[in-house]
Amino acid sequence: MAVVTNFEPKRRKSTPLDDLTALVAEDLSAVNDIILQRMQSQVELIPQLAGYLIAAGGKRLRPVLTLAAANLCGYGGEHHRLLAAVVEFIHSATLLHDDVVDESDLRRGLASANAVFGNKASVLVGDFLFSRAFEMMVEVKSLDVLRILSGASAIIAEGEVLQLRTTNDTETSEQAYLEVIKGKTAELFAAACRVGAVVAERPQAEELALYDYGMNLGIAFQLVDDVLDYSALQAKLGKTVGDDFREGKITLPVVLAFRRGNDEERAFWRRTMEELDQKDGDLERAQELMARHNALKDTVERARHYGSIARDSLGLFADSPIKRALLEVIDFVIDRDF
Repeated sequence: MAVVTNFEPKRRKSTPLDDLTALVAEDLSAVNDIILQRMQSQVELIPQLAGYLIAAGGKRLRPVLTLAAANLCGYGGEHHRLLAAVVEFIHSATLLHDDVVDESDLRRGLASANAVFGNKASVLVGDFLFSRAFEMMVEVKSLDVLRILSGASAIIAEGEVLQLRTTNDTETSEQAYLEVIKGKTAELFAAACRVGAVVAERPQAEELALYDYGMNLGIAFQLVDDVLDYSALQAKLGKTVGDDFREGKITLPVVLAFRRGNDEERAFWRRTMEELDQKDGDLERAQELMARHNALKDTVERARHYGSIARDSLGLFADSPIKRALLEVIDFVIDRDF
């Protein structure tokens, strides 16, 4: 006998990022088509590997920011779609390279591309995506766009090299850490927003305001990411908790806990982060020390500071649904648990 019920699955409440994405949904659909078309190659491994990474998920936050910035600036053409795809290709290329450098086995909870296809293929397909991104930039026929995105690509690479210098170095300062995340993460956020104003041919003041919005949003995003590595569940974060710890990656929570600790605690950080002499229970000990010295809480507070600067950066623009959505995304980035 069939049982009839009125039960309906509980719907997940939409987030501010969902709301922003909905405002640019038509453009984003076109961007996804462009991504699919432009990652094709006669060399079968290239679309296989690129498609594996891109299909693995992610919120498309950076291309959504490009589309939203162009919308905020009243752009009525289609070049912003191509530029959003460029931004996603640059981001994807850096992820491929990062996972090889970091020897990561997981990306968003799935096996990373390098774990599936190997390091050599991941590096070379990353190079392909960078090259294809530059081809697409040229099609927009804007030297300013080319200058901004090519410059951002160079700064991202510099940020990754800077991170190599700070990895395993417990003497890393907060300023040195910030220089790393400005380069490796925030610069692409900033460029993604800025080109939206450039393609709309808006005044430089608006262009720089959007750059500042993206830069400070990107800093806040990475600060929270670094907190989540010590506090979130794997299922929500998309990677195992403590990856940064196991790699000896010096992030702000470590910097603060080290500075505020006593001699015995600093010796712990030197053993685990510099020497990578890690034992069972060391991750839990690291989390306990961070809680004792408010390192995670204060890192989130730093993120709120940069979020406030991002909020102020949009003051030049008239009120609109897209502006309100961009403002709400700031709090979402800081308060997210994944």
